[in-house]
Amino acid sequence: AECEQQIPVLIEELITVEIWKQKIFPIVCRLEDFKPKSTFPIYLVLRHEASVINLLETVFYHKEICESAEDTILDLIDYTHRKLTLLVAQTASGKIPGKEDSNSELKKQAAEMEFEIALKALSVFRFITGLIESLPVNAVTRMLNTHNFPCLLVQLVEHCPWIYRKEGKLKKFEDGAWYEVPYEDHVKITKLDGQVWIALYNILLSSECQRKYNFNNFNKSQLLKVQDCKGSRLHLCVSHHD
Repeated sequence: AECEQQIPVLIEELITVEIWKQKIFPIVCRLEDFKPKSTFPIYLVLRHEASVINLLETVFYHKEICESAEDTILDLIDYTHRKLTLLVAQTASGKIPGKEDSNSELKKQAAEMEFEIALKALSVFRFITGLIESLPVNAVTRMLNTHNFPCLLVQLVEHCPWIYRKEGKLKKFEDGAWYEVPYEDHVKITKLDGQVWIALYNILLSSECQRKYNFNNFNKSQLLKVQDCKGSRLHLCVSHHD
């Protein structure tokens, strides 16, 4: 019970550090007299967001924990949307997420952490989708219509930020590190691919989605992009709204 009471506090902590990183950290880095003897205190602040999202990922598997977030679940849905949108945007622009071309070691560390945080946010969001039937009505509306998560998840399927090719070699990110993929494993699905697919299925095959999601021509065209990628049930779900 005590753990459940702390969930809203953790979500607020998460967003507070995120705002600090976005608004204050860049200014600090630009200061001419910013030459600290040690960057460790700032690193700890940056690391705090990663620690909190990691903790939420660990506990959100439990339904009662997710439900204990109450109104802050909206903030968490917004947070995961920001992280995943940024991830898609970076990949679509040709940038390798987590790689920062900078002389500043602190900026490089921040970029690496931001990438790992986004992947943890994906995992947390997947757990939220597993409880979609018991979420507050406004949370489902936020997920489906405000943020259009189904289309965002399709973009993640398309761009796969955790995979990139360089000099003819395929690399994938898993368990906190990039590794070179043997040729015979090129088409093997990763855990992160699985998170996206599970979230898509959870959302689109839920009765809440069938009632509330706007299956307009644009959304259907986006969703049907994945029909050839293990998405036969998804295809049936979308086609049902023709």
